[in-house]
Amino acid sequence: MNRNKTWTIISLLLIFFSIFGPSGCTTDGVKSNDDKELDRKIDSVLSLMTLEEKLGQLTLYTSNWDVTGPVMREDYIEEIRAGRCGNIFNAHTVDYNRGLQKIAIEESRLGIPLLFGYDVIHGHKTIFPVPLAEACSWNLDLLEKTARFATMEATASGLNWTFAPMVDISRDPRWGRISEGNGEDVYLGARITEARVRGIQGDGLSASTTMAPCIKHFAGYGAPVAGRDYNTVDMSELEFRQFYLPTYEAGIKAGAVTVMASFNDIFAVPAHASKFLLREILQDEWGFDGFVVADYSGVEQNIDHGVAADRLEAGTVALNAGLHMDMQSGIYSEVLAEAVEKGLVKIEDIDDAVNRILRVKFQLGLFEDPYRYLDNKREKEVLYAPEIMEHALVSAMESVVLLKNENYKGNPVLPLNSPGKIAVIGPMADSHLDMLGSWHGAGDASKAVSVLDGIKNRF
Repeated sequence: MNRNKTWTIISLLLIFFSIFGPSGCTTDGVKSNDDKELDRKIDSVLSLMTLEEKLGQLTLYTSNWDVTGPVMREDYIEEIRAGRCGNIFNAHTVDYNRGLQKIAIEESRLGIPLLFGYDVIHGHKTIFPVPLAEACSWNLDLLEKTARFATMEATASGLNWTFAPMVDISRDPRWGRISEGNGEDVYLGARITEARVRGIQGDGLSASTTMAPCIKHFAGYGAPVAGRDYNTVDMSELEFRQFYLPTYEAGIKAGAVTVMASFNDIFAVPAHASKFLLREILQDEWGFDGFVVADYSGVEQNIDHGVAADRLEAGTVALNAGLHMDMQSGIYSEVLAEAVEKGLVKIEDIDDAVNRILRVKFQLGLFEDPYRYLDNKREKEVLYAPEIMEHALVSAMESVVLLKNENYKGNPVLPLNSPGKIAVIGPMADSHLDMLGSWHGAGDASKAVSVLDGIKNRF
C-alpha cells in the first residue's frame, strides 16, 4: 500500500473518533468515555499493522549520536524506514531528531511516530547536583523543580521520554551507581520519586514541555551482592517488599507510564525473565498499565543468566514474563515472529505490548503532531536559560552538607583561617569533566568550573 495513502487512512480514522467518539468520564474503576475513545484509536492503528510492524514497535535502538553501551547497530535508520524500529534513544537536538522523525513519518509504510528516549538523570544541558547529593536537601519542592527544569531543557532538545528517575534503594556505598539514586532511606526515597515524577510529567503528558518518565531499575538493582554492578541480589521477600519495592510503587502511583527492568537476578530469576516482578507485582498487584522496557541488551543477557539457550528462547521468556520493549539487542524484531509460529508466545501478548506503547505515543500527542517536540526557536531559548542556571546554583547550595569545625571541647579541628597559600591536590582538582558528576548525559564539560578554577576565582 502507498505510504501516503496508509497514513491518510490512519489520520481519517483518528479524526473520525475525535469527532464522533463520546467524551466524559465515569467512576468506580469503569473506563471513561475518553479512555474508550483512546482504545478505539489505538485499535484502529493496530488493525493496520503487520506482525513485522508490531515487532518494530517493540524495538528500541540507539542512534550513533551518543554511546551508552557496547553494542551498536549501524542499520537503525533503515530499520526505522522499514517499520522494524519504532523507538530511538541516545538521540537529541531538534535538527537531528527531526530528521529521524521525518523518516518514520514520511518513509515508513504506516508513518507511526518515534519515541525519543535519553538518560536525563540530573539535568540535560544545565547540570544539577547528582541525585544522591540533592536528596540531602530533604526539599521536595526543590527536587520537583529540578526535574521540571531538566525536562524543559530535554523536551526543547527533541526528547519525549527520559530513563529517569532512578529510584533504587542502595545501602552499600561500594555500588558504583549509588550516586544516581536517593540513598538508603525508603520513606525519603519514595517521596523523592513522587516529586521527580511530578516534575517530569507535570499534570499529564499532553504538554510539549513534559515527557514520559521511566521508573528504574525494576527491581532491587541497588542491592547486588558485594556492591558489584549486575551481580545477584539475594534477600528475603519480606525485606524486598518492605525496603526495596516501595520506591518503585510510589512512582507507579504517581502516574509514571514506563518502567525499566533491571540487569540483576532476584530469587534466582533475572528481572528480564521474571513473571513475578513484571506480571504478578507490577501488573496484577499495582495495576500498572504502561509498558516495561529492557535495559541495554537486557533481553540478550537472559542467555548469560542461563535461563535461555539462544536468542529465540531469550526473547520468548522475556515477552512471556511481561517485558514489552526490547532495548538494543534486536531480538524481538528478529525472533518473535518465529516464536508465534511455533506457539511459544501468543499474538495477544504481542498486541498487548504494542497497545501499551502506542498508548504512550497517543498520550504524548505524537499522533496529533509528530514534530511537537522539535522547535528550533524553543531549543535556543530554553537551553541554559538564566532561571534554570540560577536553580542549579540554589540546588547545589541546598545539597551541601556542612560540618561544624570544632571538636567535643569546642576547639577547631582544622586551621581554617584566611588563606595565604592554598595547595590544590588530586587528580580531579583541575578536571572540568568530573564537575558534571556521574552519568551526566548531554552535559558539556566546557561549561563547568573546576575546583582549581573556583578557588582561583575566589582567592
